[in-house]
Amino acid sequence: MTLYINDEIIEKVRDASDIVDIISGYIPLKKSGSNYVGLCPFHNEKTPSFTVSDTKEFFHCFGCGEGGDVIAFIMKRENLSFPEAVKFLADKAGIIIEERKPKDNKYLEEKNRGYEINKVAARFFYDNLTKNKVALEYLYKRKISSKVIRQFGLGYALDNWSALFNYLKSKGYKEEEISKVGLIRKKSTNDVYYDIFRNRIIFPIIDVRGRVIGFGGRVLDNSMPKYLNSQETYIFSKGNNLYGLNLLSKLSDRKRIIIVEGYMDVISLFNHGINYAVASLGTALTEQQGKLLKRYGQNIYICYDTDEAGIKATLKAIEVLRKLDVEPKIVILDDYKDPDDFLKENSIDDFESKLNTAYNHVDYKIFIYKNKFNINETEGKIGFTKEIAKVIRGLKSPIEKDVYIDKISKEMNISKDAIEKEVFGNNNRMGTKKNIIDKKNISPLKVSLPTANIRAEIDLLRLMIFNKEYYDKVMQEVSLDDYESLECREVLKIISDLYIEDEILNEDMLWERVRGIPNLNMELVEKIIKKPINFLPENVEQMINDLVTTLKVNRLEMERDRIKKKIEEIEKNQNKSPLQEKEFLQLCMELTNLNKELNLIRHEEGR
Repeated sequence: MTLYINDEIIEKVRDASDIVDIISGYIPLKKSGSNYVGLCPFHNEKTPSFTVSDTKEFFHCFGCGEGGDVIAFIMKRENLSFPEAVKFLADKAGIIIEERKPKDNKYLEEKNRGYEINKVAARFFYDNLTKNKVALEYLYKRKISSKVIRQFGLGYALDNWSALFNYLKSKGYKEEEISKVGLIRKKSTNDVYYDIFRNRIIFPIIDVRGRVIGFGGRVLDNSMPKYLNSQETYIFSKGNNLYGLNLLSKLSDRKRIIIVEGYMDVISLFNHGINYAVASLGTALTEQQGKLLKRYGQNIYICYDTDEAGIKATLKAIEVLRKLDVEPKIVILDDYKDPDDFLKENSIDDFESKLNTAYNHVDYKIFIYKNKFNINETEGKIGFTKEIAKVIRGLKSPIEKDVYIDKISKEMNISKDAIEKEVFGNNNRMGTKKNIIDKKNISPLKVSLPTANIRAEIDLLRLMIFNKEYYDKVMQEVSLDDYESLECREVLKIISDLYIEDEILNEDMLWERVRGIPNLNMELVEKIIKKPINFLPENVEQMINDLVTTLKVNRLEMERDRIKKKIEEIEKNQNKSPLQEKEFLQLCMELTNLNKELNLIRHEEGR
């Protein structure tokens, strides 16, 4: 069958393929200003004239004139056709491309229909807003101009249970179609449908291709819930998108990008001339969102709410971005809740000043822990210093460690030697002696496991570390006993304990607790905690099913091998006792049942 790749998949592959990372796999690149340079792979040269822009996602050689995006580079370098190059990059990114004929592509037609319904709904909401004085007055009081209302396509959902539903029905759309994009819901008691959004300011969520993929709604008063967001649908995934990115991609110079929590924060900043803010759609920052931030901004700033939930979200965002080799700056707004509140009482110059004095991740954690502990009391000072020592321990650069040890020593009036011992342990600063001791204590895996099974156990744990929802899904399918690796079982125990304490897992704390367990293979533990895992959120359910199946099959195969071995031992005995004969028959029945179970799983997997 001819490989047909639709525009959506092509865009997804482009988004997932970092042009600098891809080209760096072929030639060495060096940072030069805002771009990267190297020797052109398409002609012989001694002086670098080959330039790569990660913000523009473009390469160009000033020597031979070759240029284009990441797909064009792979086509030229690997001598591939366009579809072959897209598939080449898709395989690298873990994106599955199904082979289908264009005329059979019903799924694409269905998605286009979904975008169309959302677009019509967005126009309906906008028209409602222009005619509703109360809703307009609400926005004007918040100093949102008519121009900004138009640019963001803001709207209003009428205080009516079926206004949108009736309107879309009049346009020829079916109940199932409207329900599938998350705009209406059926009552549990009967077949009557009702609008999800009612009496709310509406914020259309638009992707970089200009398609309306979802909606957010805010009440006009203090009723709850304050914000209501579209559910996850076949055209909308919160973790893969950022609110306001469509305008940023057109208007911003991409030197800066600010991640904020809410729609109004993005709009308020935009209203004041800052056109490089985006919001994370009410979810903890995901790796895919982090990649979008990295792609669209050279310098990334986090400016979440200053409440406890905002602080947790900030710490999670720092963790996600640093895994992507991004060092974000964190904006502190003093006693103001969010950027919108700050700008009500302060000028844009004041906000710029906050950007210019933004903290790096270590200084931010120092700031947070100083507020958490009473450092004027002995107990608080000890608690603060112990927490910061963990942060310093996680730094890669010895120079950074030394600078912050010196800083905390002076601020807390604690000797550098004491802080160094807290950071490095009682051994020397580089920990070489400790490493030798650790290696002596490392024991091999307690069970000889198939490589595929170890990978499955590690990948499941990585998913559980990444997101509590994935943890909950996996724990419904497998138990602690299904993990054959001692290291994986111990890590899972601690993951479970940490999720009982908090919704967002602290990987530094996980690493710290695991390190305290004796006789573990720390190389394997490090893979479990730090191994990157590439996946698409829409594929995660299938991925979990596949990994769980691998674990179940492995457990059944090991049990089958144990039974077969026992059967062989009994068969060797020519003078079997009645008890052994009975055991032999029982084992044969167990072996038959195991084989049936394995065949059933494999049949289900192959369907």
